[in-house]
Amino acid sequence: MAATAVSLAAQSQEGFKFKSGVELVNVNATVSDPNGRFVPGLTKDDFIVYDDGRQQEITQFSNERVPVSLGILLDTSGSMTPDKMSSARAAIDRFINQLLDPDDELFFVDFNNRSHLDQAWTTDRRAIKRAVDRAEANGGTALYDAIANALPIAASGKHQKKALLVITDGNDTDSYIGVSELRQAIRESEVLVYALGVDGTVQDRFTNQPPIIRTPLPIPLPFPGAGRPRGRFPQIIGGGPIIGGGSGGGSGGGTGGRRPRTGGWTNNSERVNADALRAITDDTGGRTEIVRGFGDLDAATTHLADELSKQYYLGYASAGEKNGRWHSIRVEVKDHRYTVRARKGYVAS
Repeated sequence: MAATAVSLAAQSQEGFKFKSGVELVNVNATVSDPNGRFVPGLTKDDFIVYDDGRQQEITQFSNERVPVSLGILLDTSGSMTPDKMSSARAAIDRFINQLLDPDDELFFVDFNNRSHLDQAWTTDRRAIKRAVDRAEANGGTALYDAIANALPIAASGKHQKKALLVITDGNDTDSYIGVSELRQAIRESEVLVYALGVDGTVQDRFTNQPPIIRTPLPIPLPFPGAGRPRGRFPQIIGGGPIIGGGSGGGSGGGTGGRRPRTGGWTNNSERVNADALRAITDDTGGRTEIVRGFGDLDAATTHLADELSKQYYLGYASAGEKNGRWHSIRVEVKDHRYTVRARKGYVAS
């Protein structure tokens, strides 16, 4: 939900106290200087927040590092060669063990034609590593479906800050939902979405050969009982991911030649579709970073972990009606040398 109803004298995990009946809009903001470095040490008085162009009173604020509930989504389509998988596993292992805090909770999903919840919420890094090590590459790439199906899991995290990290080496080829549907679902959540795209057009730095494109193999099993709101997306069958609890069939039957729906950002190349990824991530206050090879994943994940630790939290009271309308958010700092990245709005529902 875009706003959180908080009861009298309730206290969030970050220690904020709220009044009865107040609906808060929560915003995580990243501030950087002209050189792209994160700006620490700002206070509430340094920020200005606008809702539909009207300045709001910031009632909640923190500049401290808070725990994050983070889902990691790894592309395991057929283009992920063994060397690429090895490099991705090593980068994820370093990310979760050396760069995140012990209090951060994680879940892990791998996706090809379908999404697989390999490890549900846990703080046990060994469990995440075992799940990552078990993932095998084959099949096509249902990237948009994987993100859509991971959103409700991310939203169920216990920490106030919730995020998804997607690591992919190619363009979506098999999703049944499009970018516009996915953006709408993201707008109805408070989940930050980050994407690390590895450019599939550069030579494989490990083998000095172009990426291998494999023929999709038989469809694996879907998520085991991850849960999804009924009717939120059209029924996904015949190759799309199926999250437990959806109504109707959809357990892998044929569709009489029906092709996946991938919206307006479709292209048939293996190259990462940076425009589509940015359309997905930028509304959330997250971002897309394109790296030139799997050897660059360590630097990218280091930067992401640094960002998650240096974000500012702002909250303000929502005065609008719960009419399902989109409300734009603009966050500024008074020092105009700095740039702010934050979610661009919310759906008042």
